[in-house]
Amino acid sequence: MDIPIGTQYMTRGKAKRLCTIIDKHITTNMKGEIVKERYVSSHDFCGQKVIDYEVALCAIKLGAIQ
Repeated sequence: MDIPIGTQYMTRGKAKRLCTIIDKHITTNMKGEIVKERYVSSHDFCGQKVIDYEVALCAIKLGAIQ
């Protein structure tokens, strides 16, 4: 499943944040097989944009906004 750029989701835990997907990183091996897929998301914190480069697909699905 591919999550489109611009999708918003809420993080879990005590301090919930509204995050937006801004990019997707794919790691492949020498054979061209996909080894790892991670999403890049951003959120605002105290007026600044914070970027998280290691967001898993399951974290996005758990906090998806319908």
